[in-house]
Amino acid sequence: MSQPEIEAVRKALKVVPGAHFKGAGKDTINKVLFEDKDDAEESLKADAKAIDELQDKLYAERRRALLVILQGIDTAGKSGTTKNVFKETSPLGMVVKAFKAPTRHELARDYLWRVHDAVPPAGYIGIFDRSHYEDVLVVKVRGFASPEAVEQRYQQINDFERLLVENGTHVLKIMLNVSKDEQAERLQARLDQPHKHWKFNPGDLDDRALWDDYMKAYNVAVTRCSTEHAPWYVVPADSKTRRNAMVARLVRGALEDMAPNWPKADFDISKIKID
Repeated sequence: MSQPEIEAVRKALKVVPGAHFKGAGKDTINKVLFEDKDDAEESLKADAKAIDELQDKLYAERRRALLVILQGIDTAGKSGTTKNVFKETSPLGMVVKAFKAPTRHELARDYLWRVHDAVPPAGYIGIFDRSHYEDVLVVKVRGFASPEAVEQRYQQINDFERLLVENGTHVLKIMLNVSKDEQAERLQARLDQPHKHWKFNPGDLDDRALWDDYMKAYNVAVTRCSTEHAPWYVVPADSKTRRNAMVARLVRGALEDMAPNWPKADFDISKIKID
């Protein structure tokens, strides 16, 4: 199996803090890291098992948490990525939150209130399917907030993520970058296959018509919010196999950086006798 080093994957996908991100023309497949799909599948299998072992230690420690943010336009594969990367991981130490349109109850509070409430507790891996970035993406494109309000949010988001990191939550932000042509194929597949009809939302076509506006909004959000404490990684998402393998490498790397370990017993084992 040919498996790229985690640092090589990071270097290829990381948006360097302070650098300008421009999604247009960016590779949405990337056959450099995983030229062969079979290698990508084998890499995913190995990393999925390692993620499970590391999560067990994280859960036993109960001192820190990992928050994985998956952001991407419709059909980019947020749920598919979650399903495949964490297929070996015990659900006991997982928290998955899919963010939909805010409720009236949520709208009565600041936009980060519902997000902070969903941050994983110590010992857990949390996955956000969409996130607080919707408040500088769809909110910006659809005009649900004033330009002045949106402008304030980039720094507020950076400060929020710094708060999380400084208090023990490692933040891993991943944009799944799918091409417009690939999105068209995936949307059509949802119409062609009856078992996928439930996935199709006619409203997705309204967002597709605003593709260029969304790409511009992503450019700004990724540029303004790729920071030293929580950088963005842009993962090519046209190839599901390669996408899953790249994300698994990033997740495993984040957990290995955290280096969780089995906690020592807080009692004298030599005095314990089981009859």
